[in-house]
Amino acid sequence: MALLQHKALADYAKQLEAFQSFLEKFETSKTSSDAAAEAIDGLHLDGDHTSDEYDFMDDVADESATRRRPKRKYMDMLQEVADRERQNILVELDDLQEFEDSLPDDLNLRLVESVSNNTKHYVDLFSDAVDKIIPKASKDISFKDDVLDIIMAQRAKRNETVANAMEADADTTLPVSTFPPELTRRYTLNFKPVTATGSDAAKKTLAVRQVRGEHLGHLITVRGITTRVSDVKPSIRIQAYTCDRCGCEIFQPITSKNFTPLQMCPSEECKQNDSKGQLFASTRASKFLPFQEVKIQEMADQVPVGHIPRTLTIHCNGTLARQLNPGDVVDIDGIFLPTPYTGFRAIRAGLLTDTYLEAQNITQHKRAYQDLKMDPRVIRRIESFKATGHMYEYLARSIAPEIYGHLDVKKALLLLLIGGVTKTMGDGMRIRGDINICLMGDPGVAKSQLLKYITKVAPRGVYTTGRGSSGVGLTAAVMRDPVTDEMVLEGGALVLADNGICCIDEFDKMDDGDRTAIHEVMEQQTISISKAGISTTLNARTSILAAANPLYGRYNPRISPVDNINLPAALLSRFDVLFLILDTPSREADEVLASHVCYVHMHNHHPEREGEGVVFAPEEVRQYIAQARTFRPNVPKSVSEYMVGAYVRMRQQQKRDEGSKKHFTHTSPRTLLGVLRLSQALARLRFSNEVVNEDVDEALRLIEVSKASLYNDQRAQGDQTVSSRIYDLVRGMRESGAASVGRGIRGELNMRRVQDLIIAKGFTQDQLTRTVEEYELLDVWQLANNGTRLVWIEAGDSDEDDENMGDGNDSE
Repeated sequence: MALLQHKALADYAKQLEAFQSFLEKFETSKTSSDAAAEAIDGLHLDGDHTSDEYDFMDDVADESATRRRPKRKYMDMLQEVADRERQNILVELDDLQEFEDSLPDDLNLRLVESVSNNTKHYVDLFSDAVDKIIPKASKDISFKDDVLDIIMAQRAKRNETVANAMEADADTTLPVSTFPPELTRRYTLNFKPVTATGSDAAKKTLAVRQVRGEHLGHLITVRGITTRVSDVKPSIRIQAYTCDRCGCEIFQPITSKNFTPLQMCPSEECKQNDSKGQLFASTRASKFLPFQEVKIQEMADQVPVGHIPRTLTIHCNGTLARQLNPGDVVDIDGIFLPTPYTGFRAIRAGLLTDTYLEAQNITQHKRAYQDLKMDPRVIRRIESFKATGHMYEYLARSIAPEIYGHLDVKKALLLLLIGGVTKTMGDGMRIRGDINICLMGDPGVAKSQLLKYITKVAPRGVYTTGRGSSGVGLTAAVMRDPVTDEMVLEGGALVLADNGICCIDEFDKMDDGDRTAIHEVMEQQTISISKAGISTTLNARTSILAAANPLYGRYNPRISPVDNINLPAALLSRFDVLFLILDTPSREADEVLASHVCYVHMHNHHPEREGEGVVFAPEEVRQYIAQARTFRPNVPKSVSEYMVGAYVRMRQQQKRDEGSKKHFTHTSPRTLLGVLRLSQALARLRFSNEVVNEDVDEALRLIEVSKASLYNDQRAQGDQTVSSRIYDLVRGMRESGAASVGRGIRGELNMRRVQDLIIAKGFTQDQLTRTVEEYELLDVWQLANNGTRLVWIEAGDSDEDDENMGDGNDSE
């Protein structure tokens, strides 16, 4: 039987020398990606300076440029620490592995292995190496003096005084400096584990339930979603005392959750005089670090069937505090450590101990728009397609490409991701810029899939369902903190989606009492709480994307849209766009849809169709949106007048529809604000700081398309010809003003806008041309200005319009 083989203990002295050599000698070159990231900061995608701005890519591509300026990575970090410009030193074990590979084989120091398996000890060992080689400040930092500087200066003066006294009295001894190294360090040192590649990459990142006892003390990576974040509080690391007899300062390093304060002064002076000086705690001279406790939970795809998601406690110290928010999906590199229970919990727990992960590095899966680093390759690809002028259609088709059709719905969702501009008035009044959309339709039209996709694309996306969410779960709950025993607020789904998108599925299944909780959020974007002695207002600056089924599950054409929708008017007016997606049988559409679904099931990706352009990946869409959101378009006077005319026409059309079964909601000033927000989102999409008339027309078209689906009588008119359907669409444009020229009811229609709107509905140019010619022969309309204007000459409509105009003037 072979004897067990034990590895030799590590030689800490040699490893300390190796760490010093690594910090001093390790050099890195500025790679092409680093150079591109620096150059991209000044890059603006306005299409005017493309050739000049991309000259840097040619410089980066030069092979000599990648080795042009090698720099000592960690010595530069230490210099920044000495100059008090940096507070954290992140040691990447990839760099240490590269350094270890360059050492002779006979040394066999096993640096990376030792750090990974006993990380807590090597944080102290690496810190000792840093203390020995840290350079002096390269500039004047006297203006950054703190309490420690004052104490050290006073200690130096006292030592100087004692030294002068020694000359007169030979028995006087110079006190030894008792500053612990933890007190003088102005940095925190963390490790980043080795980057796994290939098949090891999946094994490297652990789920919470995969963390076991064998990982104690090791540097591991855990993936999860943040569910709870505590307040940031100071955690004591060095306790300072002052002696009431000799005045000596004593410093006690704290390495555990509990410590016993010192009582008697251990200085030589008190020992010689046998005075037993008493120590008093000095909070001002003590050292504190920011501390935050975070709870992470397993991802939904990591939980086995029939199990409940597990949680893990994360301790964030120093610069790692305040980096996590509830709802973040993160990979946390940290040291898995045990912590014994204390007090009565220790008596009840017996031999059990709790565990936690001491965070070393945090990697966000989805960064906020302002924190995204632009990839130069993505920028070049987007810029090449942006020149075609069809980015609006390309990006819309890139939203859930596996779902067939619904192009107008996808365009509206794209504008929801971009959003409008939030206005803050001088008196503090705030007008929201976030867009709210409701998708209502028959079962099986991919409403939930669209919502799921939006939560993936948005940096902060929260998905919830109507039946699974109460009013408290959506807004905020008051609960007792298990640590401090205080009443605290726990944010709900709308608070977690702050500066993001909250997707609420099965919106119609919610109770009326719970649904009223989001009325304030949808307009004021705040949540007011007054319960359990807590009176406060929480921010919920989120876009609401809701999906609902009509009354009785499917849309019933025999009853009015109001009865089908079954939502209160106060809630409907808060949605900027309300889409009704109907599942209408059609041979041609059903064949294409079935072919699309079968292709996706066979090949696991959407089919490539000719003429539909490029489909961007979700990361590319996110980067384009991040760049678009940097613009803040305003509305010039001419566009403002054009928008006023369109709003007046919408109000008059709504007045004509009153009393009919087609009427389901009022055209209110909120409708005008919705048009404004959609227009600003379209201007942002073009990377423009100014809204133009075409943006207003497209916003009006989207609202008209959403309403036209509500008024769709095609089920009862199955034998309607193509010409009649196109005529109904053009007539609807005339009544709504979606393509009108001028501000009056009898305004002409812009033929180019009519063509764009008709083709967007799925008709061809030839069908439109035949319809125009057919109705021109019937003296319904005529073309003017060389075919650029469509003028209505139908007498009956004109008289009716004049009557309505007269009524409107009388009422005013």
